[in-house]
Amino acid sequence: MDLITPEYGLFVWQVVVMIILIFLLTKFAWKPVMKAVGEREASINDALASAEKAKEELANLKADNEKLLQQARAERDEMLKEAQEMKKSIIEEATEDANEKSERILEKAQVTIESEKKQALAEIKSQVAELSVQIAETVVKKQLDDKKEQMTLVNKMLDDVKLN
Repeated sequence: MDLITPEYGLFVWQVVVMIILIFLLTKFAWKPVMKAVGEREASINDALASAEKAKEELANLKADNEKLLQQARAERDEMLKEAQEMKKSIIEEATEDANEKSERILEKAQVTIESEKKQALAEIKSQVAELSVQIAETVVKKQLDDKKEQMTLVNKMLDDVKLN
């Protein structure tokens, strides 16, 4: 019993069918499958290239944003510096104005005080002159012979003047 006996006719037919099947698959199935695989590979490569390009653009945008942020910070710092300088100059200007006004007020006050002082001295001189004239008048009216009585009279009149 020969279970395994090769039959060459069957073998040849199987090889012929296999060659025909390979030929048909190559002609009708292999090319479209390979074409689809090629197209899929191309679309994947395109997607990868697009992703890489998007990644580069994102990196560029991040760099641009960082530059803009730095510029904005620099501008903000410059504006703050200018505001501080303005504040300082306004305060200095206001201080100078206040000092000038206070000096003018002091000068006016000194002039006023000086004029009132002169006026008061003139008034005192006038009163002293009046009193001197009154004393002299009184002394002459009485025509006192005694020097002691004259001195007493003058002292009395001076005491009267001090009381007024």
